[in-house]
Amino acid sequence: MKKLLLFCILTGYSAVSAQTQLVFVYFNDKPNKTAFYANPLSELSQKSLNRRAALGISLNDQDAPIEPSYIQNIQNLGFTVTDYSKWLNGVAVNATPAQIITLQSQPYVGSVESFARNSSGVPKTTNVDKWADFNSNYSTNKILTTFDYGSGSDQIDQINLRQLHLAGYTGTGVTIAVIDSGFPTVNTGSAYTRLWTNNQIKGGYDFAAKSTDIYNPSLNAHGTVVLGAIGGFIQNTFVGSAPDADFYLYRSENATVEIPEEELYWIEAAEEADRKGVDVITTSLGYNTFDDSRYNYTYANMNGTTSFIARASEIAVNKGIFLLVAAGNSGQQPWHYIITPADNAKVFTIGSVDSAGASSGFSSYGPNSAGIVKPDGSTRGSGAFTVNNNSTTVVTGTSIATPIAAGGVACLVQAFPTMNRDLMRNKLRQTASLSPSHTDQMGFGILNFGSFYNGTLNTSEMVKQKQVAIFPNPVKNILNIATENNVLSLEIYDNLGRLITKNNNQKSIKVEDFAKGTYYLKIQTKDKVYYEKFIKE
Repeated sequence: MKKLLLFCILTGYSAVSAQTQLVFVYFNDKPNKTAFYANPLSELSQKSLNRRAALGISLNDQDAPIEPSYIQNIQNLGFTVTDYSKWLNGVAVNATPAQIITLQSQPYVGSVESFARNSSGVPKTTNVDKWADFNSNYSTNKILTTFDYGSGSDQIDQINLRQLHLAGYTGTGVTIAVIDSGFPTVNTGSAYTRLWTNNQIKGGYDFAAKSTDIYNPSLNAHGTVVLGAIGGFIQNTFVGSAPDADFYLYRSENATVEIPEEELYWIEAAEEADRKGVDVITTSLGYNTFDDSRYNYTYANMNGTTSFIARASEIAVNKGIFLLVAAGNSGQQPWHYIITPADNAKVFTIGSVDSAGASSGFSSYGPNSAGIVKPDGSTRGSGAFTVNNNSTTVVTGTSIATPIAAGGVACLVQAFPTMNRDLMRNKLRQTASLSPSHTDQMGFGILNFGSFYNGTLNTSEMVKQKQVAIFPNPVKNILNIATENNVLSLEIYDNLGRLITKNNNQKSIKVEDFAKGTYYLKIQTKDKVYYEKFIKE
């Protein structure tokens, strides 16, 4: 079983009749699309429309709802319809070969495509350890820009994200959808209190169970720790990578089975995320084998366009959503490749590295079968920190590397809300540690959000004119600021994000009593905030 409950792979069984198969019934058209174009708010939120407008993305027929009479017609034929996709314009049903012929003959049906990839298959049971590499209780407007990152400090600094936080970009106003396996204790755990206090949890839904009970204690907690890596907060102990972002929490994964319907659940979650206007989707799930091997994929299928979930992922990206997907944990297994939807060219696929910056042995290899470089980049996935319920915990897998990266992307979206997302993905690749080279396991290397941010600012006309510099650097005694602007305040933070000292209305600051090391200077002028990193000798 290859599902990316990366630090949790569970026993599962799917009783799929050999006489039926899961198929997708594509409809010919959308007769009600004219009404949608006349009133797009009937289907999309204003936030969703605003995202499209900011990025220059036009509405298209994919955005219009499915024709309800077509769904009713399918039901009238005796089929049970529980899952459908407006992006793909159709519904999923289980059908026999004879029923497929009947479906194909309907005048409103364009085609019928099976999820099955093989002519025969035998349901199977997989027995593996539960919660492998999951060690609990390891230790007990710009809203907030300074933190004591505690145990999360190293993984934040490895991707140079602290610079964005110090500049005030902590995800404020950016909405992230976490599509995963469930979120038990998120509604009760103290590590998530700050999210609730600041009204950052905007909603959620369980597309697998068709329920709103996403916090049920019986659900797999994979989604809980994934969310924690981004938005978790324990005072002086842990801070996620985008602690001020807003969140929608969607369950698409049933951790007890591996069935192709889960691809549909994910698609439905992504469509709902689009309706709500999310900016970023992070998903640490992936597929290549199922409990019924008729649905298994081969490496040749990992071309970014074969699987239903990969096709829908590309549509999500084309709507202006920045989509991050875990590469997989198969690097040391016979199947050592990425798994879908990480194979799609437009999703941003994340591999794992350890604390020293070396590829994690388990991190899955690219490229995809069409030769596209995958993963796109890497972050900490070996022994990474997050939170669960009331405390920090250490987890391992590309599942945890991905949300760490997603938080960084949310900070970039806050900093550059109108930047073309293709450009944003390219710049992240170009500023990664190995670029322009790459490896099959690390992609273009460890992501560097500070380098992205500084490079983008340095090419903007606004910042070309700022003329702010600090000297000397490295410094022994006094740090000076060269600028024509009036300086309202200078703040120095240590490498843990703690405020060390502050001066008002001065263009120099004493550092002679500081210990040797790296520090961050925040410069507040009347109109702007600048920051610089310096070294105390």
